[in-house]
Amino acid sequence: MEISDAKKVLEQVKGKMQKAVEYLENELATYRVGKANPAIFSGIHVDYYGTPTPLTQVSSISVPDARTMIIQPWEKNLIPLIEKAIMAANLGFTPQNNGEIIRIIVPPLTEERRRELVKKARAEGENARISIRNARRDGVEFLKRYQKDGLAEDIVKDTEGFIQKEVDGFSKKVEEVLVAKEKEIMTV
Repeated sequence: MEISDAKKVLEQVKGKMQKAVEYLENELATYRVGKANPAIFSGIHVDYYGTPTPLTQVSSISVPDARTMIIQPWEKNLIPLIEKAIMAANLGFTPQNNGEIIRIIVPPLTEERRRELVKKARAEGENARISIRNARRDGVEFLKRYQKDGLAEDIVKDTEGFIQKEVDGFSKKVEEVLVAKEKEIMTV
């Protein structure tokens, strides 16, 4: 066993922690916070000739102002299917179409809905922290196995210290992401 094995473990742990933070950021981007954001449509699929296709692959989505989104389908016959998919997604929007485009007016959030979103964001943040701690646990278990196979104890201890520093750094990053999103949600 060599020091390179400890470095591999550290890199794997960092990668898992980075993915946890990226997942959190992507999840929070889909939250509707009272202003137009095309990312909220990322999970919507339209039945395109029998194949569930992401909305972004059958149309373009533009944001002309803070409260309006315009969906321009590539084919006009998709308009009713897109409307149906948006209604089925239960995003709280009522799509309006004029035969050419679908217009979405984003209603302002109520205080109660804002609090719910903050709670939901906190829960997502806690899930990210759990993933980070799980990555630390897995990394430490690998190090213990390597130690049994002959890796020096001081290398194991040093690497555990580096892993803990990564945990602290990524936990701080999760908190920063949550604080920024909370501020965005609560801003009227």
